[in-house]
This record gives sequence, structure tokens and C-alpha cells, in this order.
Amino acid sequence: MIANSYLRLHPKSLALAAGFKLPHRSICSSSELDLDMAATQLGLKSNSPYKKKSFWQLLAMSRHSSLESSSEVEKKRPVQFLKDKRIVPDSEPPNPRDVGLLQQFFEQSRRLVVLTGAGMSTESGIPDYRSPNGAYSSGFKPITHQEFVRSRKARRRYWARSYAGWRRFTAAQPSAAHTALASLEKVGRINFMITQNVDRLHHRAGSDPLELHGTVYTVACLQCGSSMSRNLFQEQVKALNPKWASAVESLECGDPGSDKNFGMQQRPDGDIEIDEKFWEEEFDIPDCEKCGGMLKPDVVLFGDNVPKERADKAMEAAKSCDAFLVLGSAVMTMSAFRLVRAASDANASIAIVNIGKTRADDFVPLKINARCGEILPRLVGMGCLAIPNV
Repeated sequence: MIANSYLRLHPKSLALAAGFKLPHRSICSSSELDLDMAATQLGLKSNSPYKKKSFWQLLAMSRHSSLESSSEVEKKRPVQFLKDKRIVPDSEPPNPRDVGLLQQFFEQSRRLVVLTGAGMSTESGIPDYRSPNGAYSSGFKPITHQEFVRSRKARRRYWARSYAGWRRFTAAQPSAAHTALASLEKVGRINFMITQNVDRLHHRAGSDPLELHGTVYTVACLQCGSSMSRNLFQEQVKALNPKWASAVESLECGDPGSDKNFGMQQRPDGDIEIDEKFWEEEFDIPDCEKCGGMLKPDVVLFGDNVPKERADKAMEAAKSCDAFLVLGSAVMTMSAFRLVRAASDANASIAIVNIGKTRADDFVPLKINARCGEILPRLVGMGCLAIPNV
């Protein structure tokens, strides 16, 4: 939760997280802070009495705002679902040495590129594929692009399950990892961010990453290329399947496999497992309103390729950086692995924070086995990251 992560930070790092502009060196004295800049970045009006307040009072105002906003989020959160820690891989807390090595990695970089994966979102309640507790461990096989395009039955299964899982999927909130990363980005410690995730949790935390694999928040037509918001698509599904939709929306969380909840089990891309008898015959899929074409989530499904313009932008960032950090990814997909390899070939420093093995372990010098939501807040909480000269 945002409030908890802020309250654990060192006072100087709270300044960073709140958006204060600090000098190049770490400081302790509030007199060295640019209070005008701080007030502006905190959203205080020019005629507010902030100049009469100390640095710590300004910081308290920021924390109070964070507490208020996060408490509202907590009221809306489906607590029982998001507290299911089985989807979070087991890992020992990061040790001081690892935190220090990651801090040094940040300190020595000037053009840092960050690549994030599913391990960033498991602590938000969204499962991954490849970890010991991931979707693959239960025998799940995600739909491929070819299967989606060729089989109406496959599309019906995908959209029925995805429709059912949408409310749970969008209920997930940014984790401490997302918040800490957004803080580091805000103060200039990250030059460019790429994410393999399709859940938009980085955006909700305040970051603006390149979405390498697209996003489930948009639905696109494969024929004319037009797109619509996922929420609008959900309404169209509901209109076409009123009885089915009503049954799904009234479900309560029960034991997996029970008729009470259709045996629902959340999947990484917002899909949800439902017994075939509930969608096999009576589920209609909307067509494109402009041309009548086939609608597909605007994501790169397995077996598909990343759009060239997007892939080129990510590759350019990887080749031009001086440091490349992988967070929460085993980089098993070629679209991600080739970025790590390109950065390494360009003599950039490489580091990985992930639980378990990755495809790049053989040539990456710094590998830290830790949860992103534990090590990143500690990194920010050290309060001693210098802000690079711009």
C-alpha cells in the first residue's frame, strides 16, 4: 500500500518520494532545499503559507495526502483476494549487502534503462506464469495468437473468462515496488522504463513506461485497426449476454472449482479459469462497430510479434544506455531477452532483481534474488542516492 511504503522511508528519501528537488549530494539540512520547487511539486499554490513552514511540515503534508488517498483505495480493495500470498514466490528478505550493491548500481549509472516483468505485480495480487506458484505450475497454457485468430471457440473461451476476471484484475493496486520505482523515476534516477506487463499498474503509480507487450485496457480491431477502451468493450459484452453477465457479476469468492464461483481462478493477463459448461454455447462476442471485424485485446499474445515501431524504440534505449536493470522478470521471452543482450553487447552495466533463475544469468554480473516490493523501498529508504546533474 502506498501509505505504508512512504511511512517506512528515511526522512530524506521521503523528500525524494514526495518530489523534492535535492542537490547532488545527500543532505540533512532543510535550509538547503529549494522550498519553492518543493511546494510546486507538492501541488501547493503560490499564495499558500508554505514558506512559513519547515521542510518537515511540508513533508508531513505530503504524507497526509498519501495516507488519505491510500485509505480510500483500501476501502475499495477486495481484501480477501489480494491477500492470497500463494501467488507471491517465496524469498528471503534482501540482505544489506544486496541492497548496497543495488544502490551502488544506481549511483554509478547516468543513463539507466529499467525493464520490468510480472514479478513486479505478484505483490499486487496478479499472478505470473513462470514462478513456482505461477500459472504454469498448475498446467495452464495461455492462448496463442494463432489460436485466437483461427478458432471462434477459443475466442469465446478467452473473452468469457476475461470478462469474468476483469473486475478482479482492475481491483489490483500498485505495490510498494511500483511506488518506489515511480519515486526513483520522478527524481531522475531512471532514464527510460520498459514493461512487459499489461496491467497499467506502473501508470497508476505515476510512471510512464513503454508497454512492450501492449495493454489489456484497450481492445483493437484486427481488420481496420480501430481501437476502443476495455471498459466500453465490457459494456458491449454485458449488453449481448445479459443473463450470463449478471451471473458472473453476482458471484462471491468461493473455493476454486465450486459452482458458486464457476471454479474461478485468476490468470496473469486478466483471464480467469471457468468451467467450460458456462461459456461453451451461450456467449456472444462483440464485433468491431466500424467494420464488423474481429476484436482482440491490444496485447502481444504468445506466438505474435511486438510491433516494429515499439520494438525499435525499446532496442534503441537498450543500446544507448550505460546501465540496464531487470526487475521481476526471468526474461524468457525473446522480446525481453534481446534487450538485455543488446545492452550487454553495448558494454552497459547489467543487473537483475528476480526470484529464481533467468535466461540471462550466464552473462549478467549482478543477480539479486529478492522480491521487488521489499528491496526497492529499502533502496529508496537508504536516503543516500545522489541526484544526477542534468
